[in-house]
Amino acid sequence: MFVQRQGIVIWLYSLKQAKMLRRFGNVHFVSKKLKYVVLYCNQDDVEEIMEKLNSYSFVKKVEPSYKPFLKMEYENSTPDKAKEYDYKMGI
Repeated sequence: MFVQRQGIVIWLYSLKQAKMLRRFGNVHFVSKKLKYVVLYCNQDDVEEIMEKLNSYSFVKKVEPSYKPFLKMEYENSTPDKAKEYDYKMGI
């Protein structure tokens, strides 16, 4: 039911065409100061969309997000004994 999503960061020369990027996926954030757009799309289509975006003249650089490939379970994440004692005391 759920489709895997991946973010793409698109660096632009000008923000005039930022609205046009909505046809490639969901525009999550537009930075006016640093001139970049964060776009979310299906993980299967990321390579095709990146190639298509690189071909536009107003695009400076396109970078994929590596968050779906990072391990989110941490090992040896035991809490500090002093903090655990404070939580039990209600501090």
